Amino acid sequence: MDKNQVREVIAKRVAKELKDGNVVNLGIGLPTLVPNYLPKDVELVLQSENGMLGMGPTPEAGFEDENLLNAGGGYITAKSGASTFTSAQSFCIIRGGHVDATILGAMQVDEQGDLANWMIPGKLTPGMGGAMDLLIGAKYVILAMEHTAKGAPKILKKCTLPLTAKGQVNKIVTEMGVMEITKEGIVLQEIHPEFTVEEVQAATEATLIISPDLKPMDLN
Repeated sequence: MDKNQVREVIAKRVAKELKDGNVVNLGIGLPTLVPNYLPKDVELVLQSENGMLGMGPTPEAGFEDENLLNAGGGYITAKSGASTFTSAQSFCIIRGGHVDATILGAMQVDEQGDLANWMIPGKLTPGMGGAMDLLIGAKYVILAMEHTAKGAPKILKKCTLPLTAKGQVNKIVTEMGVMEITKEGIVLQEIHPEFTVEEVQAATEATLIISPDLKPMDLN
């Protein structure tokens, strides 16, 4: 798979995790692609942490509105009935526990559900942003991430980068499979048909628990 195919697989599969009536926050980067693949029979409310409820999919080229941007500065659309407000009010929604699920990217995640996604020591960073608040405030945390970085595992026994939050991640979706973090460890629940279990494990530092009900990734 090329880079675009990898991102499409991840975003398409993550979209299937979302349920009717959910309030869902999308992190910057890959998570912003998820609205493009939402099932037509699912009605939910997408939140942008810079101040919107009712965010729609990415606009078509030539139809961008400079007044409609997500927290990462990318163009978005607004669904009918959308509301806008200040960033402070947006974080009241997050910290108040009103977000059902958040979809975030990751530099590293480990088998305890710890997440590192905001800085590499020695490199300039704009700051943690809202990730820490989302990890603590959202009821369910899904990571939309590539399985490796330049061939190096990102799913580890223990994160080595500065943490964003400890023990808050529930599910991981990569181009190789779908994994759930449990008290026993990381359970591989679905696998992309292009890979074998052995290949997924070889790309993962943490020891995976293979579900007895392991099935192909649902990408329809």
